Amino acid sequence: MYSGMSETAMKSLLAIYAEEAERYLDKIVPEEENPQSTIYKAMRYSLLAGGKRIRPVLALAMGELLGVPKDAVLPFACALEMIHTYSLIHDDLPAMDNDDLRRGRPTCHVQYGEAMAILAGDALLNKAFEVMSAEGLRLAEQGIIKSENVVRIIAELSKLSGSEGMIGGQVVDLESEGKSVGEEILRHTYACKTGALLKSPVYIAVECARGAAVGDADSIDNAEKALLRYSELIGLAFQIKDDVLDVEGDSALLGKETGSDDKENKTTMVTIFGIEKCKEMLSEMTDEAVRIAGSFGDKGAFLRWLALFLLERNY
Repeated sequence: MYSGMSETAMKSLLAIYAEEAERYLDKIVPEEENPQSTIYKAMRYSLLAGGKRIRPVLALAMGELLGVPKDAVLPFACALEMIHTYSLIHDDLPAMDNDDLRRGRPTCHVQYGEAMAILAGDALLNKAFEVMSAEGLRLAEQGIIKSENVVRIIAELSKLSGSEGMIGGQVVDLESEGKSVGEEILRHTYACKTGALLKSPVYIAVECARGAAVGDADSIDNAEKALLRYSELIGLAFQIKDDVLDVEGDSALLGKETGSDDKENKTTMVTIFGIEKCKEMLSEMTDEAVRIAGSFGDKGAFLRWLALFLLERNY
């Protein structure tokens, strides 16, 4: 599918996936002229502020790898991005990380006030499930995907974004502030806080494939195992890379202040292992992710490139 594609072509493909998600998000969260219009402005302020869109990109790429129609994946992929954005809004709040900048501009609570930011996050979370259920029902009625697979996607994303996933990771992260924690706790935090939502694209793509009867059951099961390991690796690598960038990154490129982990006396992988060891770990994890993507042949070329792209990113 992508055999022989250049670096420029791969970057273009990444941009295409991201733009597809961007257009869909813009469409499903429009501005509204009603008494509660401010909530839509606040939702769109954070949702359409840019960003890497890695989660919907992964869902679309994995769906394509498995032969799933893009229209079947897109609603769930964008619902996942809404869940991710709500978590960022809440993470930035004074009661959490108390950040003033996100993606190079004032955070939602700085722009709209703390109360409205809380409500904007809540609204995006609710909108995500509204989109998954309503669009999932439409897809089922059109025979594009079975209704039971829609329910499975919603169940998985609920779990991975909840107390056993992203929220659970945030709890451990909050309770670890100002403490010296070990590698085991830190890995658990990263696996929940970042890794859980990076596993979500796998379940979206796989359940869409099952629900659309694309491929045989054994091949889909094998793909699921491989893609889950790939997502686990790039999820942990993503967080470790963030730890490294907080030490030696450019705040102008990152769109937020660097050095915050050190200022807050926060334990990170850099704290435990140092910069050079973290870079070795990143390289090893990326190598394994590249090998897994390579097991899909030409179809895995974009995932191979993406793993390397995330390793080399400077923002």
